[in-house]
Amino acid sequence: MRRGMKRALVAICLASAATPALAQDFPPAPPIAEPKPFKLPATESFTLANGMQVTLVPYGIAPKAVVSLRVRAGNATDGDQTWLSEVTAAMMKEGAGGRSANQLATAAASMGGDLDVSAGLQTTAITMNVLSEHAPEAVALIGDVAIRPDFPASELARVKASIGRQLAVALSEPGTLADVALARTVYGPNHPYGRVIPTQAQLAGYSIDDARRFHAAQFGAKRAHLYVAGKFDAAAVKAAIEKAFAGWKPGPEPLALTSPHAQGPKVVLVDRPGAPQTTLRLAFDAARAGTDADIPQRVTNALLGGAFSSRITTNIREDKGYTYSPSSGIAFNPEEALWTFEADVTTNVTGDALKEVFKEVRRMQSEPAPAEESKGIRTYLAGVFAIQNSTSPALVGTLATRDMLGLPADWTDRYVPAVMSVTPEAMMASAKAGYPLERMTLVAVGDLKTVEPQLKALPELANVPFQRVTVP
Repeated sequence: MRRGMKRALVAICLASAATPALAQDFPPAPPIAEPKPFKLPATESFTLANGMQVTLVPYGIAPKAVVSLRVRAGNATDGDQTWLSEVTAAMMKEGAGGRSANQLATAAASMGGDLDVSAGLQTTAITMNVLSEHAPEAVALIGDVAIRPDFPASELARVKASIGRQLAVALSEPGTLADVALARTVYGPNHPYGRVIPTQAQLAGYSIDDARRFHAAQFGAKRAHLYVAGKFDAAAVKAAIEKAFAGWKPGPEPLALTSPHAQGPKVVLVDRPGAPQTTLRLAFDAARAGTDADIPQRVTNALLGGAFSSRITTNIREDKGYTYSPSSGIAFNPEEALWTFEADVTTNVTGDALKEVFKEVRRMQSEPAPAEESKGIRTYLAGVFAIQNSTSPALVGTLATRDMLGLPADWTDRYVPAVMSVTPEAMMASAKAGYPLERMTLVAVGDLKTVEPQLKALPELANVPFQRVTVP
């Protein structure tokens, strides 16, 4: 049998050698068509008498609906009690409307979903993803959690201990140290955006009354926007919204912040003796969302460092092997934006890695991208946008961000055409305006006895002030 198998294998090999590559006989692949604009499904938006906004989005074919309440009460409204919004959000899930945490979880499970309550920089989100027929019940449950949390004092110690463990893990990571140092440098330690993390003692000191006061002062209908997307009975959902939320007090208007940036040039250093890698953050002011410069800067960022195929990634990851996962992106807030590049590079090539990053920035500023490369990155961004919004929860996230940033209702429909219209010349102009190396803010967390001399040897940093800081 073995000889028979060998003969069969030999025959196959001979036949393969004697036959021309079949792939060469196939016609060339058809050209890739231009990306189609993303078309937002027909939505219905209205405002309750108390000021709460509502958006309903019939979407998809699966018998599921996502119900998500976004309240403009997050880390930005903590004041000097950093992460009090995190504690408040966690406590809201521990009981509401007379039901315990277990009863809330059981109710959510009976609807084919679960309950999530989380605080971010700008908002606290209360979200459920349920079977379509239970969308009205999900609205009612979310109303209880948002308006009538019980704040059971017996659960506070456990909740704070859990958040404290998350804080301890965060503080052990050099990326957190770099983010804290960057935020304090750009915004100042007393600005809401500059207060990234509390101390363990500060977190431990928060009381149940602090959480109750935060909720009473920061939550209200005027700060709330409810999104329902997927398959649902619109009439039943509207009735449930009116019943659950019409009596909610208006509360305060959304917080309006001013966020002046302390511009560079500046190098901020955090020492981690013996660290095998240097954690880098390079930052510049960015154009606000929705301005004329916004879409060109997004395309430019993608080509420079924002996409996996970006120039910086190709250079210092694929070609040089200095780092595993470099990336860049733009963080948008309602009143400002910040572009940041980040990477963890091997300690002894920190200077070499930054040299290549600066080289790629200058190349973006001095020569238009080739037509094929620029078209490729535009097509990539357009395709990613469609993929990212292919599910109801993801679409709700996009719409919530759009509304939080004050973008027009048709922004999602105009995004793809706007991306595809960005020319190589516009990208070059965006790079010149967006990455002025003479005003950079650079943060480096690592073994400074090895790293600092490398940084000071770079021509771009020759006349830049260096500052050592301690985090936290």
